[in-house]
Amino acid sequence: MTGLTLYVGNKNYSSWSMRPWMAMTAAGIDFEDVVIPFDFAAGNPDIRAVSPTGRVPLLRHGELLVWESLAIIEYVAELFPNAGLWPADREARARARSYSMEMLSGFRALRGACPMNVRREKQALEVDADVRADVARIEQIWKQALARSGGPFLFGAFGAADAMYAPVVSRFDVYDLVADQESLGYMQRMKAHPAYRKWEEAARAEPWVVPEDEV
Repeated sequence: MTGLTLYVGNKNYSSWSMRPWMAMTAAGIDFEDVVIPFDFAAGNPDIRAVSPTGRVPLLRHGELLVWESLAIIEYVAELFPNAGLWPADREARARARSYSMEMLSGFRALRGACPMNVRREKQALEVDADVRADVARIEQIWKQALARSGGPFLFGAFGAADAMYAPVVSRFDVYDLVADQESLGYMQRMKAHPAYRKWEEAARAEPWVVPEDEV
């Protein structure tokens, strides 16, 4: 065992948790997976016992606590430099980090209108111009990255940037937000990845329902 424990929220809803979980699982990093379900109106108070922010995801490594999705990914990438979470090429690595930061800090319209809900039956959702602008920008990012790398993932092999966009793949799918064949092809490859399938299977098996995330 590596001594790593990753605390995550409901796999059906927690897009923030999905990102480091996907990165670590896809890289073959051994860790304990602890789900703290947020099935209370104001969140689960149990998270306060382990998280200084009261939020997930949270990584524990011995006495060290690391929070925020991208910080967790960066930490495990340093712990396991041969895992290939970031591209080896410096310029590609800079682009991967830029795309990842853009996902971390942006796309608020998409997040607000289309909360992650893995179990949602696929059905088109009418969205406004701000959401459409977010969708268009994400598709532009995917096209640029795939054109440079040649695929099958954003920087060739599956890596941190793909993990950061994994919840968007789910959103685009269940809300039926894209029709472009290149985007759909990338989404299909993501959905077929063993780590994605493992997360999705666990999400579908969860008993908890959070009404405010059921659009």
